[in-house]
Amino acid sequence: MRKNSRVKTVLGFAGFIILISACVAAGYWLLSLLDLPGLWQTLFSLWIGILLFAAFGFVIHSIGSRSRHENHDMKQHGSILNAMERIAQGDFSVFVPTDDQSHAEIAEAVNNMAKDLGNLETMRQDFISNVSHEIQSPLTSIGGFAALLKQDDLPADKRKRYAGIIETESKRLSSLSDNLLKLSSLNKSSIAKNDFRLDKQLSNIILTLEPQWSEKKLTIEADFQKRTISGDEDLLSQVWVNLLVNAIKFTPEGGIICVSLNEKTVKISDTGVGISKDDLPHIFERFYKVDKSRDRSLGGNGLGLSLAKKIVALHGGTITAQSEPGKGTTFTISLP
Repeated sequence: MRKNSRVKTVLGFAGFIILISACVAAGYWLLSLLDLPGLWQTLFSLWIGILLFAAFGFVIHSIGSRSRHENHDMKQHGSILNAMERIAQGDFSVFVPTDDQSHAEIAEAVNNMAKDLGNLETMRQDFISNVSHEIQSPLTSIGGFAALLKQDDLPADKRKRYAGIIETESKRLSSLSDNLLKLSSLNKSSIAKNDFRLDKQLSNIILTLEPQWSEKKLTIEADFQKRTISGDEDLLSQVWVNLLVNAIKFTPEGGIICVSLNEKTVKISDTGVGISKDDLPHIFERFYKVDKSRDRSLGGNGLGLSLAKKIVALHGGTITAQSEPGKGTTFTISLP
């Protein structure tokens, strides 16, 4: 390596001497046409030779700089194209350097696109995994208890209990299917708006759920102002049912559920087990469960709150939750 470096240095110096000599000679030849005295001709030829050398050097430098810039551009373009090809093949771990100011915006856009697509792919895989998990559990129960029902000597009480489990798990599968279809198909065009009394709707739902909250000896406290809104009555009914059913599920026997309505909001609060600070930001995500074993025993599939949030959002409203473990949870729904 050192020998090659010395050879390049010698050749470079020799080229420099030859080039400047040629420029001086060219200057001398040009001045010879003017027939100047020997001393002046020599001085002027040196001066013109230096100018020619500088001009030639500037041209060489410009060409070299342009070539380096073009090579850099080609390299950056190649990096961006390579990243796009990898993204198209499903590799979202690409990163294009953003230190080149002329391509910084494009490089950053490619990086952001790769990141967003990577997040979507993760969500897609999680969604498929969650759906498979939710379907597999009831199917296993149905298959297992159906096999037990084939026994000829099975006592009547066990036969009845196994049939009840199969019926419950079938309803759970049906509920999962319905919620998935609603989540995927709901949009603004699917909302049939009409004017109705929201206070009456809440009262009717509380009465409909009376067998569930009465069985646990829960107290329902209702405070409704008269309010008429414009919205999809059936869809909003699902919001209140989902929230109240959750409150009933996770409130211990003898607890209290409060439902209030004023001109701006609906509030549903309970004295239940509450939600931890870490879990609270995720409760509206699809399939998210604060306590998977507890939720499964109660028949939940982690879609009720995400469905409620989507319905409220399609009505131009918001839904938030405040909770503390052991002190209950409050959902606040604002509808325009």
